[in-house]
Amino acid sequence: MSPPSASLPLAGRHVALLYGGLSSEREVSLSSGRECGAALERLGAKVSYVDAGRDVAQVLAALRPDVCFNALHGEWGEDGCVQGILETLDLPYTHSGVLASALAMDKAKAKAVMAAAGVTVPGGGLFNRHVAAADHVMAPPYVVKPNAEGSSVGVFIVREGANRPPQELSSPTWTHGEEVMIEPYIRGKELAVAVMDGKAITVTDIIPQTEFYDYEAKYAQGGSVHVVPADIPKHAFEKALELSEKAHAALGCRGVTRSDLRYDDINDILVLLEVNTQPGMTPTSLVPEQAAQQGVDFDRLVLWITEDAYARGSAGGVASSREAPGQNAR
Repeated sequence: MSPPSASLPLAGRHVALLYGGLSSEREVSLSSGRECGAALERLGAKVSYVDAGRDVAQVLAALRPDVCFNALHGEWGEDGCVQGILETLDLPYTHSGVLASALAMDKAKAKAVMAAAGVTVPGGGLFNRHVAAADHVMAPPYVVKPNAEGSSVGVFIVREGANRPPQELSSPTWTHGEEVMIEPYIRGKELAVAVMDGKAITVTDIIPQTEFYDYEAKYAQGGSVHVVPADIPKHAFEKALELSEKAHAALGCRGVTRSDLRYDDINDILVLLEVNTQPGMTPTSLVPEQAAQQGVDFDRLVLWITEDAYARGSAGGVASSREAPGQNAR
């Protein structure tokens, strides 16, 4: 294999771009994949686009890429399953490994681990969806969400004074698992923090143009307004960075993650909701926006994510310690 040139740092490299997949977040993944694939090509890589189906192991075994760029979101692509296949094939891959991916995807288990590490998380717990649909399991306002989904799929906010819980939970068409996470609703600001190589970048204040930060607000053009860096008190800003780094480490994540937080600016309460091990890389996504605010353009971000996977040498390896682009800005 010829060494990559300075102008095209991934020249001579073969990257399998995993996108699409089988989850409810397929459309988001297709968008992330297209953006990342285009960047990889601009960086000089040979890109094989793999719409990850049940035959992904056979497809990758035939391709034998140098590295896999995982742009999958949601169940099967983000929960450790695909990561396990890549481990078996001994293929280096981007983002977190099997255990961290599976743990972060299970909201209840992730909250327990993060809380034990000193990360402030909301209360609540898991309930059977039919029980949760029959009557309020806690006094409104509260939030109902699938225990293992992302992109705000299947999320409901039950407002104060609501007569009954969401009846969609007991519908035969419900496809998001038999147990749902129910948490107290935290009023205030929706915050996000990207973490690269264990270091938090900055804080974004997300102002949704819909009722809450739902699927449309996340991915539709104009669905939300992002204030970067967030205009919040310094102590809350620093705490959001600290909690996100702690959560990333506690779950055993690597590469890039994004933590979602809520900040009650009246009562000065900050909680971390969850960690996303495969953050979106779409035109409206938060991680590329935070990186750009620190002077790291999209191509450079994709390059770092790819090289981070290479640096481990093989699947499941540990990257050598080095500064991620833009980290010296903090």
